[in-house]
Amino acid sequence: EVQLQASGGGLVQAGGSLRLSCAASGFSFDDYAIGWFRQAPGKEREGVSSINNNDGTTYYTDSVKGRFTISSDNAKNTVYLQMDSLKPEDTAVYYCAAVYREYGRAPPTAPPRPWTTSWYRWPYWGQGTQVTVSS
Repeated sequence: EVQLQASGGGLVQAGGSLRLSCAASGFSFDDYAIGWFRQAPGKEREGVSSINNNDGTTYYTDSVKGRFTISSDNAKNTVYLQMDSLKPEDTAVYYCAAVYREYGRAPPTAPPRPWTTSWYRWPYWGQGTQVTVSS
């Protein structure tokens, strides 16, 4: 059974940092991409960052480039999202998700949608963790 366990959310002031963790089990971790998505009240779920564990390639949505860093510890089957310089607009419930992904393949898309808005192409999801950034 595929399981994804997200943790690490919390309340932080603007400019602060948080590190989210996504612990995975029940599948061949190295053959999958892990993505972080977020959903704010009244907004569509959006992709924040993803990593292809096959080749280590990372992807970020434009609004977090230079502030967030995704990494993977394949020995622990865990993916991390280091979030620095947090802004109030980063406030959302953050989810991790998994999708089978071969070497060299980018995250799945549903054209014309980019991967960041193709969240429904990811079959496996963990529960969310709340991130709140106060101004």
